[in-house]
Amino acid sequence: MSSLFQPFRLRDVTVPNRVWMAPMCQYSAAPEGPGTGAPNDWHFAHYAARAAGGTGLILVEATAVSAEGRISPYDLGIWNDTQVEAFRRITRFLVSQGTVPGIQLAHGGRKASTDQPWKGGAPVGPQAYGWQPVAPSPVAFDERHPVPDELTVAQIGEVVGQFANAARRALAAGFEVAEIHGAHGYLINEFLSPHSNHRTDAYGGSYENRTRFALEVVDAVREVWPDDKPLFFRISATDWLEEGGWTADDTVRFAADLQAHGIDLLDVSTGGNASGVRIPTGPGYQVPFAARVKAATSLSVAAVGLITDAEQAEKILANDEADAVLLGRELLRNPSWARHAARELGGDVHVPDQYHRSV
Repeated sequence: MSSLFQPFRLRDVTVPNRVWMAPMCQYSAAPEGPGTGAPNDWHFAHYAARAAGGTGLILVEATAVSAEGRISPYDLGIWNDTQVEAFRRITRFLVSQGTVPGIQLAHGGRKASTDQPWKGGAPVGPQAYGWQPVAPSPVAFDERHPVPDELTVAQIGEVVGQFANAARRALAAGFEVAEIHGAHGYLINEFLSPHSNHRTDAYGGSYENRTRFALEVVDAVREVWPDDKPLFFRISATDWLEEGGWTADDTVRFAADLQAHGIDLLDVSTGGNASGVRIPTGPGYQVPFAARVKAATSLSVAAVGLITDAEQAEKILANDEADAVLLGRELLRNPSWARHAARELGGDVHVPDQYHRSV
C-alpha cells in the first residue's frame, strides 16, 4: 500500500494522507481599508481548489501577526477579528472536503515592506503602503533593502505576544494546525543566524542566545494553542554560507530543543537569509536536510523543495527520509495532484461527489 496515502496522526489531529500544501504567499490581500490583510475571493478559490483535489493538509500562506510583520502590504494577516471571520469561510470549506486546515504565523522582519513579486518585489515606502522594517540588528538584507530598526528587548516581548494573539485568533478561525515561520530570512530566522544577528545582549552571540527569541515564541504559542492540536515549525536548515551562518548541525541541535518545547513537526526548508549565495537546486534538493533531522531525532519531519512527481514523493516516505511531503509550485500547476498521484500509486483519496465522473 502506498505510504503517500496513509493517514498521519499528530496529537488528536489525523491528516488523511501525506500530500500537503506548502505555504505560498499570494500577495493578493487589500493593502488598506477594513479588509486589510483579510483573505478574499481569490484566496478562497485558491485553497478550495487544492482541497477539492485531495490535498491532505493545507498550510495557508505566511500570515502576519501584525501589520508591520507582513512581507508585503498585500499579505494576509491575523491580527484582528475581521480577518478571523474571513478565514472561517476558507477553513469551513477545507474541512468539508476532508482537508486539515493549517496556517503559518509569520513576521517578515528586515525583509518586510516589499512590493508584489510580479512588480519586481522591491522595498516600498509609505507612498506605496509601506513601513520601516525591524530586525534583531540594523543590518540590511541586501543593497536594495533599507537598514532595519533594531528591536529593543521590550519590542521583542511585544512581538512574542503578537504571535500568541495570532495563534488565539487562528484557533477561533477554525485552523487545526499552526506553523511558526522560522525560515527564509524572516524575523525568527534572522535571530537564529549569526549572519543577521549581531546583538550583544541576551538575544545574540551564543547559540543559546540566538535561539532564545524563537523558543519564547514557541512557548507563547504552545501555551495558547490547544494540547490536542499540533504545532509545526518551519526552518531554513542552512543559510548556504561557507562560514558565519546557520548550519545543518545547528538545525539538528535546534530540532531537539523545539521538540522539548512542544513542537510536533519540523518543516525543513533552506536558504533565504543571505543574498547572493549559490544554492544547488535540483529535484528534492532539500530532502537530505529533512532526512538528517529525522535520523538524528524523534521529531516528525516534512520535506519540501522541487518534489514534483508521485514516485519521487513515495520514495521519500518509503526511505524514511520524511513523514510527509510538502508541495509548492507543483500544486500551483496542478490543484488535483493528490488525486492523480493516488491513481498512479493505487492509493485512496477524497473525491468530491460532484466530481464522481472523474474517478
